[in-house]
Amino acid sequence: MDKVISPKEAAGMVNDGDTLLVGGFGLSGSPLSLIDEIVEADVKNLTVVSNNLGEEGRGLGRLLKKKQLKKAIGSFFTTNREAVRAWADKELEIELIPQGTLAESLRAGGAGIPAYYTRTAVGTDLAEGKEERSFEGEKYILEKAIKGEVSLVKAVKADKLGNLYYHKTAMNFNPEVATAGNIVIAEVDEIVEPGEISPGDIHTPHLYVDYLVVNDRYVKEGGRYVEKNA
Repeated sequence: MDKVISPKEAAGMVNDGDTLLVGGFGLSGSPLSLIDEIVEADVKNLTVVSNNLGEEGRGLGRLLKKKQLKKAIGSFFTTNREAVRAWADKELEIELIPQGTLAESLRAGGAGIPAYYTRTAVGTDLAEGKEERSFEGEKYILEKAIKGEVSLVKAVKADKLGNLYYHKTAMNFNPEVATAGNIVIAEVDEIVEPGEISPGDIHTPHLYVDYLVVNDRYVKEGGRYVEKNA
């Protein structure tokens, strides 16, 4: 099966009310072209699971600005002031999760583990309403795994089979996100022949990846992706 599809075809796989799992830390490792296409598709009432909501007018911030989001689940939303304003105005639900817990919940979702215990957030507001147990004299809370209808990840390179290579810190949450979606779509800068990515450089095996989309909208300048001809 040819895994390469157009951004528009990819956006067509996202439906109203879906839960999207999106890689990225700030804008690093964020699938900007895919997000842009989903903005144009005009789907609504989305729940997004990601570390943050991009920046004002960039990345997931575009979905927020167009009021396509119902809920955001993640760790660090203050990088986008519009997210804070939307929450204060009751236009957006926000569920805060510590970053390590977010990564582990996504990993658990991909591994078929329904829930797990952690000491993180014990005794804080984030533990309110969650089951608590003691192990060896220490308190733990139960955290549920996270899964979604569609996962969107960003890799610098893929081969035609769908093996992915992430560039340095752009790896961030992408490997976990790539395991936990029913449909996994990877935005990549380059597609090469099988065998051209060293086995040691394959960060996400092709068995997890359903579709590839080539990024032809953004170029990297000074360590930051900027829109072509902008």
